[in-house]
Amino acid sequence: MAKVTDDGTVMAIQANYYWVRLDQCPQIPLLCTRRTRLKKMGQKVMVGDRVKVELPGSLLPLPKQGPATVNINHLAEGDLGAIAKCYPRQSVLDRPPVANADHICLVFSLADPPLDEWQLSRFLVQAEATGLSLTLCFNKQDLVDQTAIATWQGRLQAWGYDPVLVSVQGRRGIEDLSHCLANKISIMAGPSGVGKSSLTNALVPGVEQRVKQVSGKLRKGRHTTRHVELFPLPNGGLLADTPGFNQPDLVIPAAQLIQLFPEARRRLATQSCFFKDCLHQGEPDCAVGSDWERYEHYLTFLAEAQANQTPENQRESDIGAKTKMGSHGQAYVEPKLETKKYRRPSRRQTHQDLQEFCGEDGMEQLREDLETF
Repeated sequence: MAKVTDDGTVMAIQANYYWVRLDQCPQIPLLCTRRTRLKKMGQKVMVGDRVKVELPGSLLPLPKQGPATVNINHLAEGDLGAIAKCYPRQSVLDRPPVANADHICLVFSLADPPLDEWQLSRFLVQAEATGLSLTLCFNKQDLVDQTAIATWQGRLQAWGYDPVLVSVQGRRGIEDLSHCLANKISIMAGPSGVGKSSLTNALVPGVEQRVKQVSGKLRKGRHTTRHVELFPLPNGGLLADTPGFNQPDLVIPAAQLIQLFPEARRRLATQSCFFKDCLHQGEPDCAVGSDWERYEHYLTFLAEAQANQTPENQRESDIGAKTKMGSHGQAYVEPKLETKKYRRPSRRQTHQDLQEFCGEDGMEQLREDLETF
């Protein structure tokens, strides 16, 4: 008897089990395991993956016209499906680990915790590097006055972004944000404490994500979301609430970094630099120039990208150097420390040193003395 199968989307992962939303029955996710052959093949299953699922025996197709559908009412307690195949991915993100996403919703708060322009710029550059469409959302607009809001809107428009302003407490801007997320697989990312879980609760009815208050002393967010999970949106699409992290890594080639700044990208679209390998650090006839607000951010991130070059491209004297971040997000290179070598020399090296000291005749005599001894 042929096995009953259906395609679906992995919504969440817990230990070695996977919650899959079936195409024919999206109301209730099915708990699944992974076939052993996928593990032997080294096939990793991620949240967002499109998979083929072998259904448990209780889920028989319903006899009706058109394609067979699964009867979810027959699901018995303890029934498990099995992921038999993982379809090719359209996109893959490592942090957060999500497959097939096509949109990033980057969430920051205007206050509590306060907005840090260096941190915001760093997140924007990393989001641009994914190649996915991007929506910038400013939460907690009820905690600041209109003057501060207008100031940030003007600055962000100069950067190349038009942020969506929301307030979970006042239920303002939720509909605008929901419209931006419709019919997309979106990742909600940003620092801890900016209100990502609260926004998810407001956007997805019936979801009760755990939330925490911002730290009173440090004014920093606290981690509440511990794993990645997809939630179906009422107007179509899926939303991933992800764990917050305050310092995204910029693993970006130095030559490509300038393209991740929209304000610089606009300038390069209309004119070219004199040098083809221009890194826009004050070179003659540079099309980008330095008269834009985030130019200092660009130089700092460029230094970090150059310091994070691969070991095969590093100079031998720089291999022990470490890249660290300053208090305002600036990168600097800590030189390696010169330490004494306490490693014992090899036997070959010892033999060569003796041979140079004693000569061939002396070595022959030394061998005879050792044999006699």
